[in-house]
Amino acid sequence: MKIVVITDVHANLPALQAALESIRTEGYDLIFHTGDAIGAGPHPAECLALLLDAPNLQFVMGNHEAYLVDGLPMPQPDWMSDGEVEHHLWTHACLDVQIRSVIAKWPYVLEYEFESVKTTFVHYGLAPSGREFQSISRRATAADWDAMFTAHDTSLIFYGHDHRASDVEGRARYVNPGSLGCYRQAVARYCVAEFQRGQCSVTHHVVPYDDTELRKAFEERGVPDREFIYRAFFGERF
Repeated sequence: MKIVVITDVHANLPALQAALESIRTEGYDLIFHTGDAIGAGPHPAECLALLLDAPNLQFVMGNHEAYLVDGLPMPQPDWMSDGEVEHHLWTHACLDVQIRSVIAKWPYVLEYEFESVKTTFVHYGLAPSGREFQSISRRATAADWDAMFTAHDTSLIFYGHDHRASDVEGRARYVNPGSLGCYRQAVARYCVAEFQRGQCSVTHHVVPYDDTELRKAFEERGVPDREFIYRAFFGERF
């Protein structure tokens, strides 16, 4: 069994196109996207269409999809700026209303067993409600991941949300491929997991892409809060 895991596409169409071309060449049985296909980038509708059209691709809910389906948190929390609110509303306005019913069916957790290896896919550690995410832990240790994902009786957990790539062994193995769409360099990231006889090998892949059209789309589409997005998610390369 060979699977591909991608996460946090964040509406970056050139990065997604480059990654999917590489993935098709690589070959796979299943692809999993662990949340946040939309938000941040200028191409929410195009990225969703491309992902939904990809063969054998399964989704879990991210916080950006939850904002679309359930609405933004009210009252507006202190950690969500006015610019971020404007950006979310712009993203939602770019999408056909009917797409909400499709995304509403995405689960918060997917669990599989591949070649006797129990495997979980989730956007990040879930709060007790099961529909909200814990705060990002910037200097997490294996013990921190054990505590965050204690609800999952599994050997291997793939997650996202925190855009940094990571691969940590604790009670389980915790793998973040790194955001496909948001990085300081113009590369799309994903990982490939191959399962055989109770064992799993994971390789991390980095695919370069031309970000000229990405920057152009940010400006031409007037993406709200883009100056912050450039700084926070693209290493100020724009």
